[in-house]
Amino acid sequence: MKKLIILFGIVLLFGACNDDILEIPPKDRIAEDAVWSDENLILAYHNNLYNSSINHGFKIHMQSKATDEAYCSITWDIGNVARRTMNPDNITSAANTHWTGGGNLYYWGNAFQSIRKINVFLEEMEKLEISIQNKDRLIAEAKFLRAFIYFNLFERFGGVPLVDRSYNLGDEVNFERASVDQTIAFIEKDINEALPALPAKYASTDGNFGRATGDACKALLSRLYLYAASPLFNTTNDKAKWQKAADAAQALLNSGYELGTDYSKVFNQKGGTPNNEIIFSRNFTVSNGHQAPMHNLNRRYGAYGGWWASNGPTQNLVDDYDMINGEPAFITVNGEKVVNEASGYDPNNPYANRDPRFDATIIHDGSEYRGDIFEMWVSPDGSKWGFDSYKQSGDNPRSNYVLKKFMPEANIPLSWQEQYTNPWIIFRLGEIYLNYAEAKFELGDEATCREYISKVRERVGMPAIPASVTGAKLRERLYNERRIELAFEEHRYWDVRRWKIADVAESGKIYGMDIIKENDGTKTYVRNQLVDRGQFESKYYLLPIETNEILRNPAIEQNPGY
Repeated sequence: MKKLIILFGIVLLFGACNDDILEIPPKDRIAEDAVWSDENLILAYHNNLYNSSINHGFKIHMQSKATDEAYCSITWDIGNVARRTMNPDNITSAANTHWTGGGNLYYWGNAFQSIRKINVFLEEMEKLEISIQNKDRLIAEAKFLRAFIYFNLFERFGGVPLVDRSYNLGDEVNFERASVDQTIAFIEKDINEALPALPAKYASTDGNFGRATGDACKALLSRLYLYAASPLFNTTNDKAKWQKAADAAQALLNSGYELGTDYSKVFNQKGGTPNNEIIFSRNFTVSNGHQAPMHNLNRRYGAYGGWWASNGPTQNLVDDYDMINGEPAFITVNGEKVVNEASGYDPNNPYANRDPRFDATIIHDGSEYRGDIFEMWVSPDGSKWGFDSYKQSGDNPRSNYVLKKFMPEANIPLSWQEQYTNPWIIFRLGEIYLNYAEAKFELGDEATCREYISKVRERVGMPAIPASVTGAKLRERLYNERRIELAFEEHRYWDVRRWKIADVAESGKIYGMDIIKENDGTKTYVRNQLVDRGQFESKYYLLPIETNEILRNPAIEQNPGY
């Protein structure tokens, strides 16, 4: 393999980091030696590692738009992923950007930039000549962050180049992609080295909440091992990998976390509020907050809503919320989706008696929020419509559903001037329960699988999964429970891929719901096709690497099919 001059994303001059770290103009960059001789500058550098390493999902265009959770109306950026037009030439438009439509999907150049910053930090700590407080903890946090970045690369691309030290321009090195197993082992090593030097946890009211902890390390291991054991990466269904996934999740089951008693409040409370379900999150302050409510609500509140953000939930997702009696609203018979008569679902009153997480996650026609009743209806001739109908404004989601999950309570204003501080949750106990349930199912322990699915359901008052649900039916319920419990938390895109069911879940049509209101007030509900996404191709199980990256470093092999 030829020697290559490093020209791809991991190569950045040290000074290129300083603008973010020190928030000073380029002409005033502090000399590199000065940073490592001043404890305050070292801490500033270290704190910035979090900003560059931990992304959040409170974007104008959420990752859900690339899935069957939300309708994607745009045809650019993340629309390329949703509409099957992504390729190595346009994939960078789906990067982790806020004002464009990236949706937290493409993550390569920025990832390796952050990895280089971390490697510089770790190298400088080895030769540091001054004494600083909590040095071992800071090193451990940096290793956790590197592991977290590499996990994000792994779930997107599979095996990736493993870079454990910094390089300078002009260095001659050989870079090629490691195997999937090598990448997993690299991540595992960083986590296991970090874990002993970190405190087990911080309370959500603690000023250090949001920093890496021992429990965050365990949660990352749980997710890593779950993905590594899944069909996409475990083609031989090696049960030892499922056992590692089960053990990693089990390590957190008795660590003092609890499912929040109110599902809505897990997500919509301002930063610093007691929340013992969160294991690790990206936090915000009143001076550096987010504006997710204004991105997701509709024109009623002066928000962007559907036309701009298009994070409107789909009918596909709505259909998958169970009825309050625990029965699925729909079942599949001879390949066709039909109403489950045992559920009590009423097509003329489709939003009644659903799993409480439905109303906690989605605003629909007839929903009440902040004293307002939402009206998504249209008259039979199209001459009249409700205030929240797409006919009223392009800023009302075309699916006729509004995302509610992260919306604040009534005592917090809805305004573009407001900085919202509810955290973006990365790991929480609800996920760990479902990780454990899945691993135990794959190991043949269906009773434990049902037990932990049921724990998640019981939190919202839903019935337990009956003992009569076994085998393939239990797998369906398990997969659907993740779909519902973790909706809009950036799990769905990866779940359907690691399970290798995206050829079904992401093929075909995305629907909304049209509501026709007669003069006498009666309503008819009609599923409306919003887009036909066509057939999912196997190459889409992994993302492509951008063309320019391959041209700069031909030793990096492109993912299959691109």
